[in-house]
Amino acid sequence: MKRPLRLGLLAALVVFALDQLSKYWILYVFRLPERGSVAIMPGLNFTMVWNHAVTFGMLGGVGASGVIVFSVIALAIVGGLILWMTRTTSPLTGLAAGAIAGGAVGNVLDRVRYGAVVDFIHAHAFGWSWYVFNVADSAIVCSVILLLLLELRSSRRREA
Repeated sequence: MKRPLRLGLLAALVVFALDQLSKYWILYVFRLPERGSVAIMPGLNFTMVWNHAVTFGMLGGVGASGVIVFSVIALAIVGGLILWMTRTTSPLTGLAAGAIAGGAVGNVLDRVRYGAVVDFIHAHAFGWSWYVFNVADSAIVCSVILLLLLELRSSRRREA
């Protein structure tokens, strides 16, 4: 098995596990649904949100069919990411694609299990408030940024 694929699968497993463990803890140990929102430190709360939409609440008006539609789309994307991991020679690309896949599968499992994604991390400062998100969302966003930076670096090399 190629190194980028191994790294990608490992990243997917780690992100999936951390995501699901954090959600289990927030729901059943910390019991955030009963508490609503809890200040953790200045600028950071745990705030319970059941996200029935996709990233940042987009496409929230799909209704009950959203669970199926969003899950099928996410799993198709995961399939594409796995294919990408098998074809890339870049370990970092494999790692990033795997982290995105692990996060996507974590959120799909939430949709199937709860009918919505468990979001709970709420960053805010100086009257500004970011969307409430989870570990999977963080891994997806950070990995997409990494892929964009890798592509930018690669395109600069091709131009030179």
